[in-house]
Amino acid sequence: MPKPYSYDLRQKVIQAIEMDGLKKNEVSQLFGISRNTINLWFKRRKETGDIGAKARASSNQKTKISDWEKFREFVKEHGEKTQAEMAELWGNISQRSISRALTQIGFTRKKKLMVIKNEMKKNAMSFAQH
Repeated sequence: MPKPYSYDLRQKVIQAIEMDGLKKNEVSQLFGISRNTINLWFKRRKETGDIGAKARASSNQKTKISDWEKFREFVKEHGEKTQAEMAELWGNISQRSISRALTQIGFTRKKKLMVIKNEMKKNAMSFAQH
């Protein structure tokens, strides 16, 4: 979700319309914002008395994994399995939750390509010498 416009910008836009007498279309082009946004700010001010951005609802999503040491051990033991298999083994958790938890502990399955490339170069060089 994009960041809301700053309170300072909102004030300048409203001031340009009310005090400077500019039209909403002109202010829209001047500040590079949509006319609908300006209308929404006026509507919000009429309803609440302020033009500030709405407070975002915080994500109080509790993770289903509470014992991170136990989860790290679990990953060491079952790290070669798919996330869906790990979710089934862990129990009462989705594959997506496993994915987020793996990211949180910094677990990755990326291969070290440099090692493979170096080995391939050595083999190619030895074939070229024969």
